[in-house]
Amino acid sequence: MAPALQISIPTTSTASPSGSKPFTQYHVVLQLPLRKHEIRKRYTDFEKLHTDLQAQTGAPPPASLPAKSWLRRTVNNDALTEERRLALQIYVKAILEAQDGKWRSSSAWRSFLNLPSGTSTVTANGQLSPASQRRGSVGITDPNTWLEAHRDLKSQISTARQQLKARDSAQTPQQQHATSADAKASLVRAATSVEQLESGLRSLSSSDQSSSKRLGDGELRRRRDLLLTAKSEIQALETVLLSASTSHPTLPSTTAPASAASKSSLFTHAPSAKPGRVLGGPLKETERPRELDNSGVLQLQTQILAEQDEDVMSLGKTVGRLKDMGILINEELEVQNEMLGLIDGDVERVQGKIDVGRKRIARIS
Repeated sequence: MAPALQISIPTTSTASPSGSKPFTQYHVVLQLPLRKHEIRKRYTDFEKLHTDLQAQTGAPPPASLPAKSWLRRTVNNDALTEERRLALQIYVKAILEAQDGKWRSSSAWRSFLNLPSGTSTVTANGQLSPASQRRGSVGITDPNTWLEAHRDLKSQISTARQQLKARDSAQTPQQQHATSADAKASLVRAATSVEQLESGLRSLSSSDQSSSKRLGDGELRRRRDLLLTAKSEIQALETVLLSASTSHPTLPSTTAPASAASKSSLFTHAPSAKPGRVLGGPLKETERPRELDNSGVLQLQTQILAEQDEDVMSLGKTVGRLKDMGILINEELEVQNEMLGLIDGDVERVQGKIDVGRKRIARIS
């Protein structure tokens, strides 16, 4: 399973600032679940990242930087540029896919990728990093932390949905069992996150919280609706998981050949009181096979079946794309709703300050 954050360095470019020598820029592309972000870094930026990671974590990153050449420059040297690009791509991917998340959780890594300071990272299999798990175990007492945990919950639900989709396309019983287990684990983590978010929402709505962290009634209702939506998605995915495992416990490895008796029974005209079509009965001949012999008719039938199979495959791909587009639109709407909720909270706080100011003016006058 691909991680929620993917990173690559597909291209490079040459920058020529005025008053200084030209240098090579490496286009670092961050592929998020809903959008793509690109930043441009020099080799010196990678060197600074490597030094800062060692200083903050006390250990060198899992991959080493490509050696710096003092006799050659990447500018006007395509071979050296491509070699260094590949090496730098291996370097950042090694940090992202490492089992130990201490490099990804450092401020140097987030600053290098232009990520917010509170952004949580994920492991190579799409799970939450240890830092995010520690955050959930301590408790959610801040509105912004609650939103980050909700984004992690949506990532877990999306991962479970992709795992169920991969299970449906599995070719062997072993692959089906493995993807089903992964999907079940993702749904369990999502259910645990829902409980943590509900507990955090209760603490954020209590009177013991400070006025800066206590949420208004409108924002509380909106966040409860987000949790209800997440619960519905988890229940739907659990239903799909259980129904599929019940109706298709294993994938057949081979197909048993039909017997001669079963083949002949298909073309037997069974007596029936009601008139109707009988499988194998004579049909009206059309213009296409009229001038063909037996081998030509068989070839035509094979061609028609192949065309129908292609049409069904194309229709299935179209339906799959429409489904993915619907899921992405839904996730984008949820992000927009979160932003509107933040604006609503700001408006409520400003309105409270205005009311206090009006009361003071009324006392003065």
